[in-house]
Amino acid sequence: MNTAMRALTAGTITPRVLICGRLDRSTLAAHIGFAMTNANSCCAKIEPYLLAILRIAIAILFMQHGGQKLFDYPPGSHKVELISLPGLAGVLELGGGVLILVGLLTRPVAFILSGEMAVAYFKAHAPGGFWPVQNHGELAVVYCFVFLYLAAAGAGPLSVDALRKKG
Repeated sequence: MNTAMRALTAGTITPRVLICGRLDRSTLAAHIGFAMTNANSCCAKIEPYLLAILRIAIAILFMQHGGQKLFDYPPGSHKVELISLPGLAGVLELGGGVLILVGLLTRPVAFILSGEMAVAYFKAHAPGGFWPVQNHGELAVVYCFVFLYLAAAGAGPLSVDALRKKG
């Protein structure tokens, strides 16, 4: 008889999670005295703040792309027509970046920006080759998946969304 079944039949534990007929290992370990300290507990305390730092850093970087398209600032690119696909991208990048920066409507805005980056990748980069490193689309892919993550995770504690949730 395995350890889980012995502990269960001895009545020392009640199964909290039963997956495929096996007792959850962390529950079993805790009840039979082999519980390890949670190595992630220190990181768990700062995790929400790291999420906020990621959100803010990505927003600052992303806003620069919109600023280049709309205002040619920071210098290095050319200003585009507002009523065009690149102009729309610039508005989304600058306006969406500001909303992500302050953490306002983070989930829907991040979802839209993730979609924008997916479209940018397949429209502008993918025709240049299969691999992102070959077609210079790495940044579009990274932005796409970071924004998708923010759409799922939310803004974190240092945001307008968090303040709205409290009040």
